[in-house]
Amino acid sequence: MTKTVTIFHNPRCSTSRKTLELLEERGIKPDVVLYMDTPPDSKQIHHLLKQLNFSSARQLIRTKEDLYKELNLADASEQALIDAMTANPKLIERPIVVTGEQARLGRPPENVLEII
Repeated sequence: MTKTVTIFHNPRCSTSRKTLELLEERGIKPDVVLYMDTPPDSKQIHHLLKQLNFSSARQLIRTKEDLYKELNLADASEQALIDAMTANPKLIERPIVVTGEQARLGRPPENVLEII
């Protein structure tokens, strides 16, 4: 039985493109979620955090984005970080590859090989 592989992808991101290419080179045709167009909701982000085995939403947020500073998220609560990512998907680290109940952040792209 083949596992379904999903990638939360931003085609404008070179790392995201490299990760997608890496999967395709291995014969994997993932379901591609263009999360900038259809951002995950709060429940989905909570689930992704669990799948990634992250203890904090801060591990999934792009802290070097200007928007992070503009929104004053440095001392924000977990829920405020999740709400910010839902409202501003640009803040979500990318790419995220999910298979089954596991996920990996493709930074570097080879990280995703652990779960496929």
